[in-house]
Order: sequence, then structure tokens, then C-alpha cells
Amino acid sequence: MTAIFITGTGTDIGKTFVVAGLIRHWRAAGRHVDALKPVATGFTPAEAGASDIGILLAALGRSVTPAEIERISPWRFAAPLSPDMAARREGRSVDFNTLVEFSQKAVATNTDTLLIEGIGGVMVPLDRSHTVLDWMAALQIPVAVITGTYLGSLSHTLTCLDVLKRRCLDVKVLVVNETADSTVNQHDTTETLLQFAPDIPVVELQRDAARLTENAAFAQIARLLD
Repeated sequence: MTAIFITGTGTDIGKTFVVAGLIRHWRAAGRHVDALKPVATGFTPAEAGASDIGILLAALGRSVTPAEIERISPWRFAAPLSPDMAARREGRSVDFNTLVEFSQKAVATNTDTLLIEGIGGVMVPLDRSHTVLDWMAALQIPVAVITGTYLGSLSHTLTCLDVLKRRCLDVKVLVVNETADSTVNQHDTTETLLQFAPDIPVVELQRDAARLTENAAFAQIARLLD
């Protein structure tokens, strides 16, 4: 049984892109795989199919129905903000203990492969006193970190890896996801990260949706996560 938490160095870094690619890879290999994105912001029911939740459900081969949306993402908010801010706008909140219990139950009942996608970067606030990092620390399952090749990604990535190490979290793989229109070379980014984090496997990924099921990088990521 495999349960992995997918996090990133920031928002719009490609976490859903990676999770969807892994789902398709494992399903094509005959594996049973499920995915959750328990907390989502910027969610509009009328555009659910194009949302991160809709993308994950499509990869899982499931219909984008209210029941399926609720199953994989119970905490959804309209404003495209951090969960604490988005929830506050609606007079709501993310109950951290309930979120952890929801995630732990999913891990405990997992029979093959489960991917839990976080929200934003590792230090995104969930409520007034907890961050995504606290969520990961409570679960203590292996982690995959997604970063980009944008200018500044090296500092963001090394900071992320440092705080994960301080909380005793096991980073299985660092995925360097190509940032569109970046002036920074992907291979140079990878080489620098390997100098500072030599014990963590690094996989380069071209962010090309047309090659989502064909890219050998997903097979490499999957092997590292098994």
C-alpha cells in the first residue's frame, strides 16, 4: 500500500498536473489508485470540470458529480486565496483536527495507491494556527515536492526542503516541473538543487499536457514513490 502527500513550493506550480499524470500512469499499469484534494480554493461549481478537482476526477475515470466532488474535496471555497482567508470570507473555517482525521482514515483504508494533494506551498495557512506543513507532519506519510524553473525557485525549493527535514518528513522525490516562459534553464536548476540536496532524487518534467500519459518521467516518479 502506498500513500503519498503531494506538496509544492507555491501555488500554480503543477501539483495537480503531476498527480493526474501519476494517476493515469498507475491506472494504465492496472493499479487501483485514488486521489484526494481535501482543501480547495477558487472553486466555482459551474466550472467544476475545469477545476483541479475536475482534473483529478477525470484522471480517475470518475464523473464530476456533486457526490464525487464532496468525496475527494470536502473543504471548498470560492475565493482564490489561502484557505484561512477564503474560509473567513464565507464565515467558515477549516477544522484542522477534522481534516487530519479525514486524511488519516483515507490512508488507513487505502488498499493500493493513494495520493493526497495539498494546497499551495508548504507554509500556506489552513486556519489561524495551522499550515499545510502541520497537516503533513500530523500524517507522517512520504512526500513528493513539486517545484518549477522560475527565477527564485531555488530559494523557495531549498527552504521547503529544509522545513520538511526539520519536521522529520520523508521526501521521496523532487519534481522540477518546467515553468512556462521561464528564463531559467531546467537542467541548470536541477544541477544546482542536486548540489544542495544530494540525497533526494530529482526528476525533470516537461509541462506538456499533450504528453501527459506518454512522458517517461511519470514512470520514473512512480518508481520512486512505490
